Amino acid sequence: MGSQTQSQELHVVDFTDENTKKPGTDAWLSACSVVRTALEDNGFFMARYDKVGKELCDSVVSAVEELFDLPVETKAQKTSEKLFHGYLGQVSWLPLYESVGIDDPLTLLGCQKFGHIMWPEGNHRFCSWQRFNFPYSESINEYSKLLGELDHMAKRMVFESYGVDMQRCDSFIESNDYLLRCMMYRTPQTGEIDLGLQPHSDLTITSIVHQLNNLNGLEIKLKDGEWKGIDASPSSFVVMAGDAFNVWSNGRIRPCEHRVTMNAKKTRYSMGLFSFGGNKVMRIPEELVNKQHPLRYKPLFDHYEYLRFYDKEKIKEPYSRIQAHCGISTLQ
Repeated sequence: MGSQTQSQELHVVDFTDENTKKPGTDAWLSACSVVRTALEDNGFFMARYDKVGKELCDSVVSAVEELFDLPVETKAQKTSEKLFHGYLGQVSWLPLYESVGIDDPLTLLGCQKFGHIMWPEGNHRFCSWQRFNFPYSESINEYSKLLGELDHMAKRMVFESYGVDMQRCDSFIESNDYLLRCMMYRTPQTGEIDLGLQPHSDLTITSIVHQLNNLNGLEIKLKDGEWKGIDASPSSFVVMAGDAFNVWSNGRIRPCEHRVTMNAKKTRYSMGLFSFGGNKVMRIPEELVNKQHPLRYKPLFDHYEYLRFYDKEKIKEPYSRIQAHCGISTLQ
C-alpha cells in the first residue's frame, strides 16, 4: 500500500511505490484519500520521494553554501517584479534566518537569469557554462523540476479526491508560477533565542519543504494545537497547503501553520518550492460548494492581489486575513 497514517498524526504518502503514481490503481486511490484527509486535518502530508539522489543533493547544498557566502548587498538585489520573491534577512527579531528566492526555477532560463544577477562576471559553478560537467544552475533546475513533479502529483490527487474534472487540474497546474526559496539558519549566539522562523502559514497554493542538509528544525502545528517536529531525511518532503489552497477548496483545506526552531550545532539549509496562482484568476470549483459547504469566499481569487493585500494590511492570523480579503460569510 502506498500510503499510511503515522501515530494518527503524520499522514505519509509513499511515492517510491510506482503504483502510487498511477491514476486508477488501488495505491493511487488510497493516496488520494490520505492526501485529502491530511490537508483537511492539519494542512500538510509527508511525502516519501526518492528522486533527489545524493549527487544532486550534494551539488545543491554546495550551490546554496556559495550563494549565502555572497555579500548581503549582492544577495539583496532585485531578482523579480513579484512581491515576496526576493531576499529576506537581516531582521532584528529573526536574526538566525536568511533566504533568497529564485523565480521561475522549473526552467533552466530562470535559474541562469538568477545566477547572472548574483554573479554578473560569471560563476563557473552556478551559472551554466557548457565547458563544465555539472554547473550549479542545471543542478538547481533539475532539483526544482523534481519538486515540481511532486507538487503536480499532489495537486492531481487533491482534484481526484474532490471529484473535480482532471482537465481543469491540468489547466490549473499549467497556470501556476513557482518560486524556489533557499533558506539558511545559522546557529544562535550567546543570549540569542533559538527561533529560526516565527509561526506562520504561507501565502501560497502549496509549499514543498525539504530539510536539505538533514538537520531537524521544522515544526508543524497540528489541529489539536500540538507542535510536531518533522524529522529530516534525504527522501522526506513536507507538502504544505497555503492560504490560496484554503480559498480554492472553499475552506476545506487547512493552511499549514509552521515554524523553525534552530537547535542544530551547525548551519542548517532548507529549500522550499512555492506555487502561486500566476496571472490566471483562480476559481472555486462548483463541486466544492453544496448545502454542507456553502460558498465561503468570493468565487474568483486573484492570487497576486492577495499578496498585495497582505503587504498592505500585514494581518498575521491566516483565517482572519483570508476572511478580510475575500470572505463572504462569518464562518471560520
